[in-house]
Amino acid sequence: MRPWVVLVFAVSLLLSQGPSAVTPVFVRKGGDVLLNVDADVPEDFVLVEWNFNKTIILALFRPDREPSVFANYTGRIEFPEKKYSVKLKNLQETDRGVYTARLVLDQEVRTLAQYNVIVQGPVSPVELTVISVDSRSSECNLTVTCRTQDSHINSTLRCDNQTCSQEGGEKSEVTTSGASLHVYLLNGSIICNHSNQVSRAEDIKIIEHVCLQPDDPKKDGSNVNVTAVAVPIVFVITGVLSGLFVHHRKKKNYNRESIENTVYEIPQVVTTAQPLDQSPTDDASGLSPTSTYCLVGPHTGTPDPNKTRDTSVPESLYATVEKPARSLNN
Repeated sequence: MRPWVVLVFAVSLLLSQGPSAVTPVFVRKGGDVLLNVDADVPEDFVLVEWNFNKTIILALFRPDREPSVFANYTGRIEFPEKKYSVKLKNLQETDRGVYTARLVLDQEVRTLAQYNVIVQGPVSPVELTVISVDSRSSECNLTVTCRTQDSHINSTLRCDNQTCSQEGGEKSEVTTSGASLHVYLLNGSIICNHSNQVSRAEDIKIIEHVCLQPDDPKKDGSNVNVTAVAVPIVFVITGVLSGLFVHHRKKKNYNRESIENTVYEIPQVVTTAQPLDQSPTDDASGLSPTSTYCLVGPHTGTPDPNKTRDTSVPESLYATVEKPARSLNN
């Protein structure tokens, strides 16, 4: 066997040594990922190399030297405290692939770690739409559509006495973007889910609310018929206002009639009054005030037959009679 054939065969054996399992790692687009080296590295190693898809070198570790970064990854690689591990920053879809850490010794090469990095963007929003509802007594059958930008799923559910089942079980499919779209039944709700390994979006509808018809009786306070409550209240308020209005009007009319029908007592002529020309006596107890009030009565003479008698009630008139002050010396 030729020497160069032996050399190529030996190198192939060396490269195949070490762990062969590739660890999948999912990273959100624009995010970072830490690639660890957990294997032991002997002190007499030549170098540790990180490469991408076995062709592009990212970084090199040499004994007693600072790690070096290749030009394409300048500013995108950090070195954590753990030796020979790297942290890749701001990953994009072009960074998707296999990253391998290799240990180079004097006479052999070992694979220390290997990661299959999968970069994914956030999933698009999802919408759950009720296509049709067939509600009969205690039964309710409905058909829904779980839809995203590039895919959709239809599903039919049947409910009987508050027990629901999904025809054909849970529906799911993989979208063109590699995400998973599925619709399923959980705890009385229909759930439409669009997700991948780094993000998810959901739309949920409660079956009870979907199956409830507008003319069905409502079961809780939020479903109380507003018209049934509002109409009686309006009638009560209207009745109270009408009663207050009638009472106020009657009271106003009563006060007006009382004022118009009030008859005041006709004052009588005082016949015991002292004559104006009578001399005052010396009795101090008979002192009269400086002013005397006298009631003037209505006319008492013979009525004139040619005149219409005024039957209205006369007003009471007061007349003041001035009287000279009495001297105390008399």
